[in-house]
Amino acid sequence: MKKFTLVIMALLALAFNVKAQQFVSTEPANRNVILEEFTGRNCQYCPDGHRIANEIMAAHPGRAWAINVHAGGYATTTYPNFITPDGNTIHGGFSISGYPSGVVNRSTAAGQSRSAWANLSNTQLNQPSECNIAGRVQINPDTRMASITVEVYYTGNSSADENYLTVAMLQDSILGSQSGGSTWNPNQMINGQYVHMHILRDVITESAWGEAISPTTQGTLITKTYEYQIPEVIGSPNGVDVILDHIFFLAWVSERYQGTATRPILTGCELEKTTMTDEPIYPIVTNVEQAVSASCSQKQSFSFEVSNIGTDELTSLKFNAEIGNATKEFEWNGNLPSGDKTMMDFDMDMPFGTFTGHLNIVEANGVSFEYQASFPAVCEEWIDFELSEPTTTLKVYVIQDQWGEQITWDIINSAGDIIGQGGPYQHLAGSGSTQPNITSINDVPANDCYLFRIYDNNGNGICCNYGNGYYQVKDGHGNVIFGGEGNGDFGEMASQQFSLRTNTSVVTEDPRVLGYNSALFIGTIEGAADAVGFEYYKLTDHIVHEVEGELDGSVFTANVDVLEAGLMYSVKAYALIGNNKVYGAEKHFHTWYEGVSELENSLKVYPNPASQVLNVEGSMTSVEVYNTVGQCLLSKQVNGNTQIDLSGFNNGFYFLRVYNGGETVVRKFSVNR
Repeated sequence: MKKFTLVIMALLALAFNVKAQQFVSTEPANRNVILEEFTGRNCQYCPDGHRIANEIMAAHPGRAWAINVHAGGYATTTYPNFITPDGNTIHGGFSISGYPSGVVNRSTAAGQSRSAWANLSNTQLNQPSECNIAGRVQINPDTRMASITVEVYYTGNSSADENYLTVAMLQDSILGSQSGGSTWNPNQMINGQYVHMHILRDVITESAWGEAISPTTQGTLITKTYEYQIPEVIGSPNGVDVILDHIFFLAWVSERYQGTATRPILTGCELEKTTMTDEPIYPIVTNVEQAVSASCSQKQSFSFEVSNIGTDELTSLKFNAEIGNATKEFEWNGNLPSGDKTMMDFDMDMPFGTFTGHLNIVEANGVSFEYQASFPAVCEEWIDFELSEPTTTLKVYVIQDQWGEQITWDIINSAGDIIGQGGPYQHLAGSGSTQPNITSINDVPANDCYLFRIYDNNGNGICCNYGNGYYQVKDGHGNVIFGGEGNGDFGEMASQQFSLRTNTSVVTEDPRVLGYNSALFIGTIEGAADAVGFEYYKLTDHIVHEVEGELDGSVFTANVDVLEAGLMYSVKAYALIGNNKVYGAEKHFHTWYEGVSELENSLKVYPNPASQVLNVEGSMTSVEVYNTVGQCLLSKQVNGNTQIDLSGFNNGFYFLRVYNGGETVVRKFSVNR
């Protein structure tokens, strides 16, 4: 199944080597770790080994990788069959007396118990490496052909004249049975099945032990390339599909081959994986991520990666982003060679809530193109909290439950900086115990946005069977900003955005509808601001528009004449202070219907339902109130706006009839006390 070609460049002139290398660093570095874990699906305690290996990788991201080698008496050929000839060969090269066992950088001749892996890994990670390794895998999804380039650069001299390079393909996210999974590693259980990770699927090099590379002296750059046909299925019987999105490739350099007590691995790495096709124009979008910061605004920022997997250079792209009913069009111009990638970004106003967004490439190099990437997008509402001074002390109260060691929290500002954090806390004796933990964060500036996040790593909050805990944040005077009793049942995480602002206040006045497609927005402000304006949207699509306000004393207005007839809108006034907006409350209004009388369009009847008083606004000369059987309960002459006293009305439905000359309008309302 293996197909490869080999090119070796052993260039001893250091200056030339520095120019030749593409991927590998020439700076001296410590060893990375390859942990080969010998395991099996019928092994009761192997999931605990998986958990420990995961913890080692999480503690050393980009420097430690585990390989699950299914071989030995606990490996099984039932589906999913992870047994491979290469795995059997590697397993047979070490003395294995129990499962799970592992070798860390092949520094021992025998498999070591899982309790020893962390210390062995730390030892290796702190040793200088004789060489560095890096590379790239380009995969054509149409042909399943992988073009692999690996570079090894020697920053020192190896003790052996020949070393051995190994390239292996691993696969994640394979569902199947696993003894002891729910007991020893429940985080990898989904709907009763175990999620098998970093499974050895194949070794690309000519031997499971690698192939010889030389010379191994300081300043040597060695480059190898391979063409590898990725199989559809690996394993017999009961083979497992090889899913391109779930595979990755590791490469490592070992000092010796086989037949010796140890074959130490000098260092290893994960190869960068990209996708390539034979099409001339083929851009793709990956890794769409929302900026992590506090944002007391509906304008959110996103970044993404564009890869050119076609054969032609990309010079222009047009995009369309969709989040809920909000859309944003933007474009890029530049030069992106075939096989390269670059980061891009965009920002857009989005509705409140959690959404699956879509980023579409609609044009590439001036030609229509279709490509879509999905991504999560969140816009959280926030709390405006007024301060009487330019800074304050935030006091964070975490009333923990019994499992305080599972709880952490932090607060970040609009720049994404952490201004305070806490936890984990101590474990409490006695089921249902609670304990307060108070943290003060001093000199927190006003006129900025903040995001509080609290986590429980067991996913069950700080409540219920283990003590009724909660969280709360107060200012320096003891005023509650948010939180309190009853909010501890939040699962894995809870968050709350809040803005701290000085005594600038904004009020959104009722807008004046001027016609079918126009309205006058009105706001008032107390205090200083850098700018004022309004945000408005149709309730049918929630696409937020913004218009600058004209300030006259404490009142600011904006005349908007691009509205649609007969629709409900929402508007709120704002004042901009630095990078933060202070908002007034939202006001709803309805544009006039075309072809409908002015009285019908302009009439306002509120609140509905009403309790004590019904407000009636509009151009009218008289009003009447009838009950549901047609009895007239009230009739009076008016001159414009009026109020109806409902103190003598029982709960129920009524009809209001309004007259203005020859025009008559009837509205239904209810009384509810």
